[in-house]
Amino acid sequence: MWITAGVVGLGFLVALEIAARRYGEPGPITNQAREVMFRPKSGFLLYAGLALMMVVLTWRQRFIALGAAIGIDVAVYLVRSAAGKKVFDDEGHQFGNGALWVVLACAVIALTRRTGRERVLLLKGVGLGLLLVAGRKTGDAWLLITARTRPEVLDQYVATADHALGDPAWLVGRLVGATGPVGLHILDYVYVQLAVFAAIVSFYQLRHVAAERRFPSHHLVRTFLVIGLLGPGIYMIFPVVGPVFAYGAPGAFHWGTPDIWPHTAPQLTPPRPMPFDEWTPRNCMPSLHTAWATAIFIHSRKGPRLLRYAGTFWLIATLAATLGFGYHYGVDLVAGVVFTLTIETALRAQARGWDHSATRLVAYGTAIFAALLASYRYLPQEMAQRPWIAGPLLILAMLSVIYAYIRTTRLWDPKPTSTAHPEPQAELV
Repeated sequence: MWITAGVVGLGFLVALEIAARRYGEPGPITNQAREVMFRPKSGFLLYAGLALMMVVLTWRQRFIALGAAIGIDVAVYLVRSAAGKKVFDDEGHQFGNGALWVVLACAVIALTRRTGRERVLLLKGVGLGLLLVAGRKTGDAWLLITARTRPEVLDQYVATADHALGDPAWLVGRLVGATGPVGLHILDYVYVQLAVFAAIVSFYQLRHVAAERRFPSHHLVRTFLVIGLLGPGIYMIFPVVGPVFAYGAPGAFHWGTPDIWPHTAPQLTPPRPMPFDEWTPRNCMPSLHTAWATAIFIHSRKGPRLLRYAGTFWLIATLAATLGFGYHYGVDLVAGVVFTLTIETALRAQARGWDHSATRLVAYGTAIFAALLASYRYLPQEMAQRPWIAGPLLILAMLSVIYAYIRTTRLWDPKPTSTAHPEPQAELV
C-alpha cells in the first residue's frame, strides 16, 4: 500500500511539474529542490515537517536532529551573509534549510544503516515530514493551474447566494478592519501558520509512535492530505476568487464592478460569469482553510485541555480571517465544513472498517455538498430573494451533517470498560 501510494504521489507531482512548466512557472518538485540551498519560502513549515518526522525517533535522537538542524541554519545564514545577496537572492525565510537537510539525511540513514521494520518506520517518518511540505508546494502549483485554465470566475453567483446569509464577508470585513493592526496581525498569523498548528496536533497524536514502533490507523495528516488533494479539483469545476479580488478592496484588482468591499455590499442583479486575470487563484469554493481548521478542531478534541482550547481558537480565528480578509464568502465556509466531515468520515471508516452507518453518512455528506454547489450555481437569485428561507436551510443542511457525524462517530468510539466489581446480591431465603 505504501509503495503504491508513493508511486501515485510521485506521478502526481511529476504531472503538476510538467503542467506548471507549460505555463512558464516552476513546479512543486523544482520549488522543493531549490529550498535545499536557497532561502526557503516555507521555513516554519520545514521545521513542522521535521517535528513530524521526529515522532519515529527516540528523545535522544530528537535532540540531536533538532540541534543539527539549528546548527546548519546558523552556518548557512553566516555563509549567505558573507556571500551577499547576489549569490542567494531568493526571497524567503533565513531558516529552514537545516530542517530539510536533517530530514533528507534521515532518509539516507534509513536506506544505508537500517533494516527491516526500523527502516520502514524511519522512511514512513521521513515521508510524513516531506508530505507536509510537498502538500504546500503542490497546492501552489494547483492554484497556478486554476488561474491559467479558468479565464472566467463565478463570483457573482456566489456573492448573490451569499445574500441569503446576510453578506457575512462584508460584515466581518468591517469588524476586522475596526480591530486595527493588532487584530489584523493576529488573524494573519493564524491564517498563514495553519499547517504549523496542524503539525503540533499531529505530533501529539503520533507521540507514541517511537515507543510502539507503528503509526495509528488514523490521524490528522491523512485528513489534511486528502483535503488538499480533492479540494483543488473542485476549484476547477467552480472557479471563484473571493470578494477582496472580485469586488475590489483598496489595493486589490478591480474588474468592472462598481462595489467596493467591504463597505458596500454587491447589488442584487442577475449573475453571470465574469472574466478575470491569469494569476489570481480560483481557490474559494470550498474554503479549504475552513476545511483544514475544522479537521484540526476535530482531531484536537481528544487532546489535553490546552490543545482543545487552541484548536477551538484556531477554528474561530480562521473563520474570522477567511471572511475578514475578504478571501471567502460565507457560503464557502458552509461548503468547507460539509466537505471536511464527509472526508473525515470516509477516512475513519477506511481505518476501522466500513459499515452501513459509514456508507450512509458519506453518501449523505456527498449529497449535501453537491446540493450546496448546485444551489450556488443555479439558484442564487432565488436564494437572495428569499433569505429567510434559504439562509436557515443552508445552516440546517450544515448542522444536519455535523449532527450525523457526531452521532455516528460516537457509536464507533470504544466504550469504557468498568473495572469495579459488582456488588453481591442478597440471596433470597
